[in-house]
Amino acid sequence: MSAGPRRRLLLLLLLPVWGSAAAHNGDLTVRPTCKPGFSEQDYTAFISQNIMEGQKLLKVKFNNCAGNKGVRYETNSLDFKVRADGTLFAAHHLQVPSKQLILVVTAWDPQSLGRWEAMVRFLVADKSQHNGHKPKGRKALPGELVQQQSDTLLPWRQHQSANGLRRQKRDWVIPPINVPENSRGPFPQQLVRIRSDKDKEIHIRYSITGVGADQPPMEVFNIDPVSGRMYVTRPMDREERASYHLRAHAVDMNGNKVENPIDLYIYVIDMNDNRPEFINQVYNGSVDEGSKPGTYVMTVTANDADDATTANGMVRYRIVTQTPQSPSQNMFTINSETGDIVTVAAGLDREKVQQYIVIVQATDMEGNLNYGLSNTATAIITVTDVNDNPPEFTTSTYSGEVPENRVEVVVANLTVLDRDQPHSPNWNAIYRIISGDPSGHFTIRTDPVTNEGMVTVVKAVDYEMNRAFMLTVMVSNQAPLASGIQMSFQSTAGVTISVTDVNEAPYFPTNHKLIRLEEGVPTGTVLTTFSAVDPDRFMQQAVRYSKLSDPANWLNINATNGQITTAAVLDRESDYIKNNVYEATFLAADNGIPPASGTGTLQIYLIDINDNAPELLPKEAQICEKPNLNVINITAADADIDPNVGPFVFELPSVPSAVRKNWTISRLNGDYAQLSLRIMYLEAGVYDVPIIVTDSGNPPLYNTSVIKVKVCPCDENGDCTTIGAVAAAGLGTGAIIAILICIIILLTMVLLFVVWMKRREKERHTKQLLIDPEDDVRDNILKYDEEGGGEEDQDYDLSQLQQPETMDHVLNKTPGVRRVDERPIGAEPQYPIRPVIPHPGDIGDFINEGLRAADNDPTAPPYDSLLVFDYEGSGSTAGSVSSLNSSSSGDQDYDYLNDWGPRFKKLADMYGGGEED
Repeated sequence: MSAGPRRRLLLLLLLPVWGSAAAHNGDLTVRPTCKPGFSEQDYTAFISQNIMEGQKLLKVKFNNCAGNKGVRYETNSLDFKVRADGTLFAAHHLQVPSKQLILVVTAWDPQSLGRWEAMVRFLVADKSQHNGHKPKGRKALPGELVQQQSDTLLPWRQHQSANGLRRQKRDWVIPPINVPENSRGPFPQQLVRIRSDKDKEIHIRYSITGVGADQPPMEVFNIDPVSGRMYVTRPMDREERASYHLRAHAVDMNGNKVENPIDLYIYVIDMNDNRPEFINQVYNGSVDEGSKPGTYVMTVTANDADDATTANGMVRYRIVTQTPQSPSQNMFTINSETGDIVTVAAGLDREKVQQYIVIVQATDMEGNLNYGLSNTATAIITVTDVNDNPPEFTTSTYSGEVPENRVEVVVANLTVLDRDQPHSPNWNAIYRIISGDPSGHFTIRTDPVTNEGMVTVVKAVDYEMNRAFMLTVMVSNQAPLASGIQMSFQSTAGVTISVTDVNEAPYFPTNHKLIRLEEGVPTGTVLTTFSAVDPDRFMQQAVRYSKLSDPANWLNINATNGQITTAAVLDRESDYIKNNVYEATFLAADNGIPPASGTGTLQIYLIDINDNAPELLPKEAQICEKPNLNVINITAADADIDPNVGPFVFELPSVPSAVRKNWTISRLNGDYAQLSLRIMYLEAGVYDVPIIVTDSGNPPLYNTSVIKVKVCPCDENGDCTTIGAVAAAGLGTGAIIAILICIIILLTMVLLFVVWMKRREKERHTKQLLIDPEDDVRDNILKYDEEGGGEEDQDYDLSQLQQPETMDHVLNKTPGVRRVDERPIGAEPQYPIRPVIPHPGDIGDFINEGLRAADNDPTAPPYDSLLVFDYEGSGSTAGSVSSLNSSSSGDQDYDYLNDWGPRFKKLADMYGGGEED
């Protein structure tokens, strides 16, 4: 045995009174003789780590003060169950992974609907303790956990040996501390007391660390450093934090560790303080009409923030109301645990009820309406449409009328009735023509708005062929009918369509009509008969013909029978011919009401005859005056076509004889020949060389064409020189020299004129005047800088400065006051003429003479004269104001001004209150 016994850290559990911490939300009435509940609020028992199925572990005692009849027990763990006598046993074989296991046992009285709870702790003991000290499954009483005191836990256990008492230290598992959430206090509330047996010898200070003490959230728990009592300082919320792990420390006054730290586990006991909350307040689902019972509709989900392992967080669902209650008040049911809504009755019909509103309630406490908290949500169930109503015609027969030869005309509208969802595939109608239209004259289109069938003509009908049609039509939907639904006999109807006769235009059976003939036929030749046919067999009408287009005006047509004759000679080489074809258009019109007309095109293919002689090409050429390799290639052009064209025959005429003497032609091929000099030298100049060209037509035609050949001197390369080209143009050496002299003379005259103009301009600039033109003030208006005379000096009446064109307004004025700024009337005195150009040397005399002339000229504008305005006449209806003056004698009485009202108040005060002042 050691010299001194080791001291121990004792954990003193002080169990405060928590009210209803272990009971459910129901009120517990304190009775003098019996109080329902468990015998203990906390049970503790030792168990082994391996537990067999059915092994008894603990027996709890409960009394409901009524003989426990019908009391049921349950736990919050699926691993353990409770028999009716309170025996707690293992539901299956399990391995306990930790040193302790905590569960809640609930007792439920179906008669009083009360619920009570107790906490059970299982401590995993080692084999020696399990076999030697604790019987299996027996309740561990608090007095058996200690040696010396019933309220003190000894962390170490002592053993005796032959040598005396020996201590063997081992760890002690401190039971967790349970704190109910939402406690009302008062705070702080004591939880446990921690003390060391060394506190008898030395002063010890206690402290706690961990989350909730010195770590956020701070100061949820605190401890008295002297007494070791630990407190909770405020209400707990399990949904915020479900457990806390603290460590208790014991140190001396110097801060030296006295005992090893111990772990404290604090569990927040869940209370039913949260209602179930639906994920959505409104759920939308759908189900097909006619669905069988048990058809899934939708799922609603509610979450409870309370502990899901206890009844506080176990949510159950139920349907509260259903609107409308048709055809049954219970059309749907809900799985109480999963929230799945399914149909429970048959008879869903969208045409009767399109939507159901179901109120779903979620309640915790496993759906107990007395103790559980509830919440509601709305489930909107839409009955979706299925094609269970075939479309039906509103009548069995329809009729319509259509004019012949018209297309895209609506003949009849077919109306149908369909009770399915409008504008859906179950409602949209599709129409088909079953019989009566083998040629496909009609089709039926669906109006997307009204769903009506529009019988439309797509291929023109002919009254002369068919006067009426009897159609059989059928209607169906885009979507197939639902299973078990048959087509109605009203889905078929008949349509009678009458065709009306209209005046149809005559037509040419062969359009375009082509005929072939030779060109050049004489005028009046009958070409063909181009007649039209009137399709109106049941109308007696006459057809008349006329020309619509005849570009060359070569044809005539008989208005009665359509016979075509020539009005002029047809020429294949005309510009109106395209690819040997002449085209004309004719009109055939009947005399119906209204008249109708048709057009026909006649094409005349003209066969070529040899009626055009060939033309020589080119018309002009150039050749050297001495024979060399320089020759002229010639050919011919013929307006005719093969075989009336080449090969051509080129030859020189015998007259004049100089042609064959100077020139020669050699044949290259059927279309080309070469013209060259026959003699060794020919004087430069322009020569007209006639050549006879003959084609190969039958009979052949010839033409004598003249080619202008310029003969010129050539250089060593065989090209004409410039002088030679001029000489070839017909100008001699003398003419060329004369032209050059004229050009030189013209250039000289232009140069002399330019020199004379520059000299004259220079003299004008060098001539000095006595007075600078800019300083010459004669007849000039001098403008000086002015700053203006205000607003009155901005507008000028320039008309006063001009001489009036007429004097009527002056002559007609009555004698009296006259404006002095007017021009005088009557004969004007003769004044000396003002010098126009004064002598430049006497400026002073010039100014004086101008001044005198201005002073003596009554017609000069009087810039500085006094203006007298027009006289307005004598006499005035207004009285004289000359008697008003500002000198008042003071004898006049102005008191009457007070009687004139408030507007004269100021004036009355000024003149009427003199005596008072």
